[in-house]
Amino acid sequence: DIAGIALRWCPAGTCTMGSPPSEAERRPGEDQVRVTLTRGFWIGQYEVTQGDWKRVVGPLPGYPTGDGDRFPLGWVNFAEAEEFCRRLTEAAHASGALPAHWQFHLPTEAQWEYACRAGTTTATSFGDTLTSRQANFKGASYGSPEQGPSLDRATPVGSYPPNPWGLHDMHGNAFEWCRDWYHARLPGGADPDLRDAKSTAQASENGDYSRARRGGCWADQGWPCRSAFRLRFEPERKADHIGLRVVAVRP
Repeated sequence: DIAGIALRWCPAGTCTMGSPPSEAERRPGEDQVRVTLTRGFWIGQYEVTQGDWKRVVGPLPGYPTGDGDRFPLGWVNFAEAEEFCRRLTEAAHASGALPAHWQFHLPTEAQWEYACRAGTTTATSFGDTLTSRQANFKGASYGSPEQGPSLDRATPVGSYPPNPWGLHDMHGNAFEWCRDWYHARLPGGADPDLRDAKSTAQASENGDYSRARRGGCWADQGWPCRSAFRLRFEPERKADHIGLRVVAVRP
């Protein structure tokens, strides 16, 4: 743990982002690209919780998602999510728990999907199906006739099985902000990070200032919980089903 955040290591490596044409319920913007993460990074084992926010920042940024500190944070916009990362970095540097040349950030889309897949190439890290016994989502299972419970609410983080790298709720529970501007096509290559000035200018020219969010949530069905699913969201907006997960990186 660093500053109260449980972390898991993601080693440097290569993966294919996006979904093949044969994947059920695939959407535009998921054409496959090959990406390489040239440096390993740490990622939150869980989504940021209400307790994490209160410990690092203070009062919640909106309504509670449940009665308890282990529920995932909701009602947080992009700027507030980044401010959490900044304050977490300051606290971890001050305590000596995080080396000075490391920082907490929101994950890029490439980091997020790489960690979500955890070496898998299927629609989810559990295979080409997903049931509501494996993840917290609403309604029908994805690719499976099995019907598990449909809670229609958030659950405490870690209530469902982890992926192969020990990460919980990468599928379902709360959508998670990513650092990138949303682009219609996935970026390929080494360490793609679409947040720089050029990307900002391009987003402005296209009239789209949306950021990317990943992972599906308790309010959606199973298919948006796929590893490749991505969705845009205006950075100033908030919702009860959108939160965040942090990464610790060496810039």
